[in-house]
Amino acid sequence: MSRRLRTLAVPAVVALALVACTDGGGGPAPAAAGAAGGPVELAVSLTDFALSPDRLTAPAGREIRIAVSNDGQAPHVFAVDTGSGVLETPQLEAGRTATLVVPALEDGEYRIFCPIPGHEDLGMVGSLVVSTEGAPETATTTGATGADGMQHPTTGAVSVQDMLAGHEAGVEAFPAETEGLGDRPLEPRIEGGVKVFELTAQELRWETEPGVFVDAMGYNGQVPGPEIRVHPGDRVRIVVRNEMRQPTTLHLHGVTVPNDMDGVPYVTQDPIMPGGFFTYEFRVVDPPGFYVYHSHFNSTEQVGKRLYGAFLVEPRAAFSRLYGERIEVETTMFLGDGPTGYVLNGKGFPATQPIVARQGDDVLIHLANDGAQIHPMHLHGYHFEVVAEDGFVLDEPYMADTLAVAPGQRFDILVRAEYPGVWAFHCHILPHVEGPHGMFGMVTALAVEER
Repeated sequence: MSRRLRTLAVPAVVALALVACTDGGGGPAPAAAGAAGGPVELAVSLTDFALSPDRLTAPAGREIRIAVSNDGQAPHVFAVDTGSGVLETPQLEAGRTATLVVPALEDGEYRIFCPIPGHEDLGMVGSLVVSTEGAPETATTTGATGADGMQHPTTGAVSVQDMLAGHEAGVEAFPAETEGLGDRPLEPRIEGGVKVFELTAQELRWETEPGVFVDAMGYNGQVPGPEIRVHPGDRVRIVVRNEMRQPTTLHLHGVTVPNDMDGVPYVTQDPIMPGGFFTYEFRVVDPPGFYVYHSHFNSTEQVGKRLYGAFLVEPRAAFSRLYGERIEVETTMFLGDGPTGYVLNGKGFPATQPIVARQGDDVLIHLANDGAQIHPMHLHGYHFEVVAEDGFVLDEPYMADTLAVAPGQRFDILVRAEYPGVWAFHCHILPHVEGPHGMFGMVTALAVEER
């Protein structure tokens, strides 16, 4: 156990030029040199998670056109670091293609990679070799010289020494500090017996892990947006202001509202234009449980960039009475993927936040998936009790250690924190969590302090 994690478990406290973007069919065409002095035509295939080929060659002084196809299942981006800037394609869904035009380059070796967080670590990295002497032979690396002056074996392009160092560094940094924290409670003001909440939709630069900033969208400067808590029977008013450059709406996912409050553009309301606002008003008629709110305009981008938050209908006696347990620790966890990478509550490991409890505590975790992929969440060392699904208490709760959460689904799970230590909690689609350089993305931990 790392020194940093150990402290959690002890009594102290645990110019891109886009030429084409069309539906692809099959792999890329073979690479072929262009006419003398004209552009050079290359091709690369993106898979889960590799570049094929991972070494491209081109003559110096010639424009390079790279035909890119996504032949995997996950979304990918292809990028070239020219030394004076990074050129990249748009995010390509499975089966999509694009052409990246790279201006003439000088002699040198340039990095090609997928810039989606975590994908480079999984192997989506290679090189573009530019030479005035034609295409050099591809070098085969059988080892790497370490600081001790000795040859060390390699796995692909990564030495064992580098793998060990990367894994250790990530664990030692956890939980790493980053700018911004989401899912903070939003206190209402009371007007004539109505609970009034103010949400402002904004475009943000959000730090997902130390030094990694992405274009995101959030409410009130947060990713995920602030947590809204209400009680059954409450009259609620949510004023949504739009400070983004594109329209938006708000949908209360799983919440029973009047039809004109449902937030679907041109079906129940006009979009909220930039600089505008809309007021959603309703009475809470649903049973106590976990619900969410999110954009319903251009939602592939807006929800993909984290424009969502928690909406909790809390029992008058809190969730302890609802589930028949005395709950000492309660937390919400949003699972996310897409443009901002694989994240938990808007952060990727090692910047995710651990769940900290004391031995014997009952821990309630609200799980929601507002991503585009299914995520089976696995807790090490424990079996947990699944007590609610989509806001409804289960008549027959069941035990599990891995729970698949589909896009749009919500679950409440209970953990009795019996075993001291730091226990990993992560998505079990392993390309979402770990590569040769260590853990990343959808990884956190339950840290249980011994009493």
